Amino acid sequence: MAIAPYRPSLILVVARAENRVIGRDGGMPWRLPDDLKHFKRLTVGRPCIMGRRTFESLPGGALKGRQNIVLTRQRNWQAEGASTAPNLAEAIAAAGLDPRARAPEIMVIGGAEIYALTLPSATRIELTEVHARPEGDTFFPELEPERWRETRRERHTGPEGQPDFSFVTLERI
Repeated sequence: MAIAPYRPSLILVVARAENRVIGRDGGMPWRLPDDLKHFKRLTVGRPCIMGRRTFESLPGGALKGRQNIVLTRQRNWQAEGASTAPNLAEAIAAAGLDPRARAPEIMVIGGAEIYALTLPSATRIELTEVHARPEGDTFFPELEPERWRETRRERHTGPEGQPDFSFVTLERI
């Protein structure tokens, strides 16, 4: 019996400020615990593709309860709890190696280069829209509004000293 080709949907999961900032100095320029809980709900049990710098910025190492796949050009780079891939095709293939565990969706969690690489193939964006314009050095790619339709928006008040934010779902048109 032949195994069907693995063609999962790519879902981008990103927290982005109004000025497209997603990072500063290797971290996020805000602290939103509810966003971290939302991120966990979206990603647990699913393969997660990320870049090496994003993986290295994770405070506890590999994300628990998720298949961590790191896209890197560094051939000898290794990390406990993560597999590596030199390109997107191999990262997607790594997510589907076990036919019993083939998730219909792969979550792409950053950083900027990985978002730019996967945006043309993404079918959905799970966006935390941070209602602020912080200084930053890492940016989410520009979205073409005619290619995306907002299907959900849920506004939240930020914790003291932090910006308000909205959970937004964008579906490719």
